[in-house]
Amino acid sequence: MLDREFDLLRVPLLGNLLTWKHARTLLQIPLFIISVAMILHGLFGPMLAPKNIATTFTWVHFRGALVFVLLLAGNFFCLACPFMLVRNLARKFFHPVRNWPRFLRNKWIPLVLLIAMLFLYEWLDLWATPWWTAWLIISYFAGALVIDAIFKHAPFCKFVCPIGQFNFVSSTVSPLEVKVRDLDVCTACATKDCIRGKREPAAPLVVIQRGCELALFQPRKVGNIDCTFCLDCVQACPHENVGIISRLPATELMTDGMRSGVGFLSKRKDLAALVIVFSFGALLNAFGMVSPVYALEQWLANVLGVRHELPVLAIVFALFLVIEPLLLIGVAAWLTRLWDVRNRSLVQVAVRYSYSLVPLGFGIWLAHFGFHFLTGLYTFIPVTQAAVADLGRAMLGAPQWGMSGLTPNVAQLFEFGFIGLGLVGSLLVSYAIVAIDKVPARVFAVWAFVSLLMAASAFWLISQPMEMRGVALGSG
Repeated sequence: MLDREFDLLRVPLLGNLLTWKHARTLLQIPLFIISVAMILHGLFGPMLAPKNIATTFTWVHFRGALVFVLLLAGNFFCLACPFMLVRNLARKFFHPVRNWPRFLRNKWIPLVLLIAMLFLYEWLDLWATPWWTAWLIISYFAGALVIDAIFKHAPFCKFVCPIGQFNFVSSTVSPLEVKVRDLDVCTACATKDCIRGKREPAAPLVVIQRGCELALFQPRKVGNIDCTFCLDCVQACPHENVGIISRLPATELMTDGMRSGVGFLSKRKDLAALVIVFSFGALLNAFGMVSPVYALEQWLANVLGVRHELPVLAIVFALFLVIEPLLLIGVAAWLTRLWDVRNRSLVQVAVRYSYSLVPLGFGIWLAHFGFHFLTGLYTFIPVTQAAVADLGRAMLGAPQWGMSGLTPNVAQLFEFGFIGLGLVGSLLVSYAIVAIDKVPARVFAVWAFVSLLMAASAFWLISQPMEMRGVALGSG
């Protein structure tokens, strides 16, 4: 490792905490307690969203904290995931022996679930419905428990969880990565405990510390895709050769070498489709919170002659997640193929270059979630005060419902900055892919135009008045 590289696990106190065997459990317990409180308050508390911790914590604070942590550090939410706490406790009683079906070892299931979550969020107004939000949390606990009680390793995290896939894609632009400190040490290692697990010397079949359950062999691992930051590899490595090390964000999106557990990015149609939904879904989710969406839905309802929201919303989703990506990426891939001497297919070109959209997509998510987080920054205080008071003990005082956060005008400045940062990142990634693939420079102009067009749409969206969802004052 170069001296200039930063290793989080070498930081005094913090590094000691993260390398402690029970660190993950310690981080999971408070989130589990909060999750239980959210479920109970969502089911039995006030049904007014801004006064319920299920909706306020989920749609204002959790989403905002998630994207900021991903931006600044990496996939630390998966490290502290409360769903895995329940799963790990259950595995003390259930010992799964089945392998996840080979034909399902891809991202198609979580891709569908991610689209379903985005759709249900709008259709059921999850941001305004504590009861449905509570059941969403319950379904997550149930899904993790059932799937990982039947199948060994971590199939829920890698092949099912839509939040996990969101984190995997987002963390490609994070500045930290779990990776080996010295490859020469790994070359000389005879046990490969980071993947096999640490075993009892007297009983080789007894695993005393599991290795990576997501099949990421550390010496051949590249980037953060599929990495939950669980740090099992850190605990299992007998040479203390794994760290959380700094790197240039988004570099894993540029290169196309073979990587453990993932393979070649250019051959992963499922991952590319996930990236496309991630990027265009960011625009769609933001579009759902500005007034022009209602005009579009009303126009579609009049054209179709329907009164129900379901078919209208389905068409809006098809426009943003199917038709728009097909047109933009399809035309860009066709032009690229015309100038590419490699004679790759349209699908191959689209897959290769779609990864350049990740930084911009994340920038849009960051702008959107960040807006709600910053404008509702302090709303957790009165909501918590009210929840405690509902128990008959006003030990935290009367709820201060006037507390909110930054003004929308100030928060909007951050939005512009986040989208601009994402645009620069996407332009750099597409330029690097063009340089690595050694195709004509005009190919960069094509994909730069796609990013610029999406960024322009995002800038227009955030310039519109946005619903203050989940905030007591001015809630939508």
